[in-house]
This record gives sequence, structure tokens and C-alpha cells, in this order.
Amino acid sequence: MFSYQEFTTRNLGFVNAGEQQRLRESTVFIPGVGGMGGMALACLARSGVGNFIIADFDSFEVSNLNRQIFSDINVLGQSKVLVAKEKILQINPEIKVEVYDRNWVENLDQILKASSVVVNGCDDSLSTVRLLRKAKEHNKTVIDAFAASIPSVYVIRPENPRPEEFMKFPTRKLSPDQFTPELAKDCAYQETIYVLTHSSTVRHIKMEFAQEMVTGKRKRISMAPIVWATGILMSYETIKVLLEQRSPVSHKGVFLNPYDLKWEKPLGCLGAWIKGNFIRWWLQRLVIG
Repeated sequence: MFSYQEFTTRNLGFVNAGEQQRLRESTVFIPGVGGMGGMALACLARSGVGNFIIADFDSFEVSNLNRQIFSDINVLGQSKVLVAKEKILQINPEIKVEVYDRNWVENLDQILKASSVVVNGCDDSLSTVRLLRKAKEHNKTVIDAFAASIPSVYVIRPENPRPEEFMKFPTRKLSPDQFTPELAKDCAYQETIYVLTHSSTVRHIKMEFAQEMVTGKRKRISMAPIVWATGILMSYETIKVLLEQRSPVSHKGVFLNPYDLKWEKPLGCLGAWIKGNFIRWWLQRLVIG
């Protein structure tokens, strides 16, 4: 009973028939299909993308129910990547899906060679660094988002600096065999400084929980509206890349402030230097308590 043409008929107008066929023939790689990666996967599957490579080593748990689109009470304890595969095949049974677990990082050369574009849903800093380095080698664009309390998106094209460079990660001159868990924490801290410097995100979190996050006593806060909105922004940028459409979103990213209904772009050099120094001082005070 399924017909791809009928399935995508209401897409026409946003895209033409040739562009829809292009989406059908494209392959999107998504490591991490829980939160924003899962939402991007759902949007792209419903947009008619025909091929996916997806990866995740985690299983659904109760704390995922507040935001992860493929989670529900019936799949608790089940593999996120296998549930995600089953769900998108229920949307479009003609989709071709290749699945990886935690071994995806070791298979990046093979995966990226087969991919049209990457949507990064992985929240592990060191795996992301390796992904983005490899993507540059393979001339692939990566769509990503910041660890922020408001929706965000950034697009790293092959010619762009890697996030570890413009966010000044301590991994910049190190090879993957030198990576340590302590480096992962330092990378996350540098990303926090970047996000707080270039967006209003600090105004939209509760300070008592911010201190617990900075000191490692609490996992990163997350909620359905921000996760879903971020995944949607990522899916828009993915479609633009696949259809070779122009986008104003750069590797430095953009934030969507839903409280003030404003787009927030990165500050200039002077503004970033002034605010960045204040943010570092403020974070140090949070850590000290």
C-alpha cells in the first residue's frame, strides 16, 4: 500500500520533483539518535531522505522520556539505534538503514565515504573531535549544535576551521591516542565558555543547577522544546546542504532565543573578548562556590 510519491506529495512546493528525488537518493550519517539527533532523523525521514547510517550504543531510560522523540514507556531498556531504525521504517518502509553501535568511530573512513552529509547527535566531545577531523579529510559537511539552553545550530563545511580550533579545545595539537577523560571535561568547559559568551543562554537557566552542572554534580539540563527545536534547525540545514541551497549559518553558529523571539549571532572580536573574560571569572566563582 505504501507509495513514495504519495508519501512525499505534500512536500512538493517546498521542493520540486527533482529535489525530492535527490533527497531520496541521499545518505545521511547520524551518530547519536537520542535527543537532537533523533529529532533530526525523524524530520529527515519524513522529508523523504532515502538512506541513513545511524549509530548509538545507549539504551532508552526513564530520564529520556522528557525529550527524546523515539522514547516511550514500551522501549525502556532497548537499544536506541535499533528502536530508531524500527521507527523510521514505520514511516517509510523503503528507507535503507545501516546501523553501528560504539564501533562507529573506528569505522569513520568507511561511513563517511558512503555519506552525503553528517548530522552530529553525539554528545561525547572527543568522539566529536575525531568525527570532525575525519569529515574534513573526506570533504564532508557536518551539521552540529551547541550544548546550550536555547536552540542552536552550526554548519562545518570542509574548508571551515574545526570547532576544537575556534572554541580552543585542548585537543588541538594532540592525536586521538593522546585523548583522555580529563581532556573531554576540558573540551566541554571550553564549549560552555563559547556558548555563554555568544548567546543569552545564561539568562535562561537556574543558577543553583548551573553550579551543579559546572562542578560535575549534575548532568546537562535538557528539555523537549529546546531539543526538538534544535533537531528541526539541524534538519533544515541538512536539507540545504543536500540540495546545494545557500545558508547564512556558518561554522560559528547561530542561537534561537525563544524567550525574546530573536536570532543571536556570535559577537565580534572585542565584544567576545570582554564578555568571555567575564564569563571565565563567573564560571570560576561557580566552581569555587
